[in-house]
Amino acid sequence: MKRRTFSGLVAGAALLPRQGNAKSEVRWLRLGILRPDSFFSNKSLILALQQLGYAEGQTLILNEQFAEQGPSSLPELARGVAELKPDVILTIGAAATHAVLRSTVIIPIVFLGSFDPVSAGFVASLARPSRSATGFLIASEGTFAARKLAFLKEAVPTAKRIAVLLPDDPDARRPLEEVQAAASELGVELVAVEGRGGTYEEAFARIAAAQAEALLVGAHPSFVRDRKPIIELCARYRLPAIYEWADQVRDGGLMAYGPNLDKLYARVALYIDRILKGEKPGDLPVEQATSLDLALNLGTARTMGLAFPPTLLSRADQLVE
Repeated sequence: MKRRTFSGLVAGAALLPRQGNAKSEVRWLRLGILRPDSFFSNKSLILALQQLGYAEGQTLILNEQFAEQGPSSLPELARGVAELKPDVILTIGAAATHAVLRSTVIIPIVFLGSFDPVSAGFVASLARPSRSATGFLIASEGTFAARKLAFLKEAVPTAKRIAVLLPDDPDARRPLEEVQAAASELGVELVAVEGRGGTYEEAFARIAAAQAEALLVGAHPSFVRDRKPIIELCARYRLPAIYEWADQVRDGGLMAYGPNLDKLYARVALYIDRILKGEKPGDLPVEQATSLDLALNLGTARTMGLAFPPTLLSRADQLVE
C-alpha cells in the first residue's frame, strides 16, 4: 500500500476556506484520488486544473492514494480519502470506484476507466447518471480490442495465430469477447492465456507452446503496472505485441492504441471544476473517449526484424525511436 500527499497540506485542509464561502473569491479545490497503482503521473491533470485557475499547493490540495499491494487494500484507502471530506474524489478503475461508493454517497465522484458503469451500478445511465458519480470511459466503443487486433494484424500480416493476454479478473473478459468477433473476419486463430502478476513466465511459455506469432495485451491496470516484465518477455520471445497506452510504447513496447491521456484528463478537470461550481454529478453525462492515438516504436520493430507498412506509419500519432 502506498500513500502520497501533495504539499503537506491535506491534514490541515479543514482549516482552509471552502469554495462556497461568500466571503472568499478564491476557489479552493480539495481533490481526493484513489487509484490501483502509480503508473501514470498527475502532470496532465494538474496542468489542466491549473488552466482552470487551481494552483497546486495554494488553491489545489491533493490527497492521492495508491493500492500498490492489490485491490484488497482499496476499501481502507477509500475510507481514508472520504474521511478527509474532499470536494471531489477521482477514482481510477472499477475496483477503486466500488470502494469509494461504499465509503460515501455524499461526496461527488468522477471515475475514469474501462468498464460498464451502468451494469456495475455506479450510474443509472450514461446520459443521466442520476447519482453521486459520473465520469469518463477510456474506450469509445467496448474496449477497442477489435481495432487493436486489426492494427496488430496489419503490422504482422503473416500472423495466423495471435495470443490474447487476459488478467486474472472475471470482470475483465470483455476484450476477449470483442476480439473473438473480429478474429474470424481477419482469418486469425486466437490463443487466450491468463497472466497473473509474478507468473508471466508461465503465461509466455504457454504462448510459445501454442506457436502464437503476435500478442494482444488486454486492457487492465495489472498489465499497466507490470508493463516492464511483459515488455521484456515479448523481447525475449521476439513476440510483436500491442498495448493500450503510449507510455508502454515509450517503455519499449512495439505498438499501442488507446486514449490520449492529456486530452482525457483535460475533460476530467473540466468536470471537477463544474462540480465544484455547483453542478451535480448526476446531471453530467458519462463521456466516452473520442481522441485515440496509435503509437509505434520504430526501434523495437527493428530489433524484432519488423518493418511497419507505410499505411500504418501514416496513421501513427506518435513515433518512438
